Amino acid sequence: MMNVIWHKEPVIETDRLILRPLTVADAKAVMEWCSDERVSKFMSYTGYDDINIAKDWLGSLADEKTEWNWGFVLKENGKLIGSGSIGEDNFMQGYWGFGYNIRYDCWNKGYTTEAMKAIISFAHNELGVNKICSDHAVDNPASGRVMEKCGLTFHHYGEYSKLDGSVTFKAKFYTMEIEK
Repeated sequence: MMNVIWHKEPVIETDRLILRPLTVADAKAVMEWCSDERVSKFMSYTGYDDINIAKDWLGSLADEKTEWNWGFVLKENGKLIGSGSIGEDNFMQGYWGFGYNIRYDCWNKGYTTEAMKAIISFAHNELGVNKICSDHAVDNPASGRVMEKCGLTFHHYGEYSKLDGSVTFKAKFYTMEIEK
């Protein structure tokens, strides 16, 4: 696996999406899904109630060296509908973990699976990543289905908490090893 020191996310095209780097100019669109309790309920962040929080997060991505982040843009109308990332995992040594979130009105349409398959392919083909992991709250099985459709299989139960420590979730952890 390549040790990434500096990078810029490339634009990746799928059948229905354009995956592109996120910028501070995306703050309003990011707020639309990050402030929606249905979307943020199981995320590690607490729902954004201030556009400056979104701007701060988006601004920090320019300096990010260990994680690759993309916005999911619909080809049909140019609308930013979600985001996803992949980077070296802090808990499972040797694995790269991924995460995602998407607007509520775009759930159950296959967009997240389509985007994450492309991101996993990029990580494997361009960065030499062959061990992938992710997790989801047990009470959020739809997220587990995304992981399964991306080729991951159940590995173990565990837990994770929101960044502010306000909630801890029982979680299912998934892994995948791709042939080199």
